[in-house]
Amino acid sequence: MKIQAGGRTVELSNPEKKLYPYDGLSKKDIADYYKKISPWLLYHVKDRILTMERYPDGIEEEGFVQQAADNFDKVVKRRSVPRKDGSELERILCSNAACLVYLANLGAVTLHMWLSRVDVPEYADRMIFDLDPEGENFGLVRRGGLYLRDLLEEIGLRPFVMTTGSKGVHVVVPLRREKTFDEVRDFASEVASLLARRHNDELTTEQRRKKRKGRLYIDVMRNGYGQTGVVPYTLRPVTNAAVATPLEWQELKDFRGTARKYTYYNIFRRLAHKEDPWKNIGRHARSLHNPTEKLTTLCR
Repeated sequence: MKIQAGGRTVELSNPEKKLYPYDGLSKKDIADYYKKISPWLLYHVKDRILTMERYPDGIEEEGFVQQAADNFDKVVKRRSVPRKDGSELERILCSNAACLVYLANLGAVTLHMWLSRVDVPEYADRMIFDLDPEGENFGLVRRGGLYLRDLLEEIGLRPFVMTTGSKGVHVVVPLRREKTFDEVRDFASEVASLLARRHNDELTTEQRRKKRKGRLYIDVMRNGYGQTGVVPYTLRPVTNAAVATPLEWQELKDFRGTARKYTYYNIFRRLAHKEDPWKNIGRHARSLHNPTEKLTTLCR
């Protein structure tokens, strides 16, 4: 079977194979989704290395993560990027709908992206906070996200929020490309520590689950070279095919439901009447210089 996308023809193998058996969604359904969502999704992955979360036998079977662009069709752009050990690996770039359809044909259900752009991969232009609850406590996630927004704005940054399509949210801050990932992670750690001290009954930076005691974990460890964040509008390997969905902050404040509220079945109804809240996110990139000084003062 062939799909026309991005001015190219992409061949689908086993198009009726069920990738979401419970929901009855086939490989063709997933490929069609990525073709249709491409005007929104491609904006966010421009010039960014992608990692695939593949489920070639469907999401009810064990999947795997693939970083390398092994013998891919020319619809997929490739770029050699250094590893930490000095060697290089050809990575995946996507710039058109044909690429997304091609990856869907490989069983790529979820896409993750680097927090830097491919021309200067060592310098972050995104800082990410992953708010990860114990169980399904989205009310706590909502409060934690708003606490974090207030602190980030207090020190002069512009945060954005997205449901992950799993259990929590990602709070993402666009940055000028001035700091290495180690420097950004250190800064994010200081933010998380201050926030946890301010709201010690609800928030924690404790990595060990046994010590969290029901509190919301503020995870900053994604801020590292080669680490990734979930791509906006990507599908997740869960029942109802939840979608990682950017929100406005007022929406999070008023939010009813879970991080899986938006799905394969309703995301286009949302996009039909609402502009992407992360549109032009890069225009709000700021330096960490002044925020670092303000954070230091607050931590005294």
